[in-house]
Amino acid sequence: MTAGRLLSAFGRFWWEFIVGDTPELALGVALVVLAAWGLAAAKVPIGAALLPVALLLLLTASLWRGRRPG
Repeated sequence: MTAGRLLSAFGRFWWEFIVGDTPELALGVALVVLAAWGLAAAKVPIGAALLPVALLLLLTASLWRGRRPG
């Protein structure tokens, strides 16, 4: 197996592992983590509470989306 094929397989694995079937959920999680990091770096006190609340909202939206028929 060549280095290019190994690198391609490695990239496909991580894409499927992180993104999977819901790229909007992966993007949402990335944006929430970046926002929480930015608020923490700016020493905004509410920044620590943003991460669990926003991720809970994303999980709820994902579950709601998954239970809808069609």
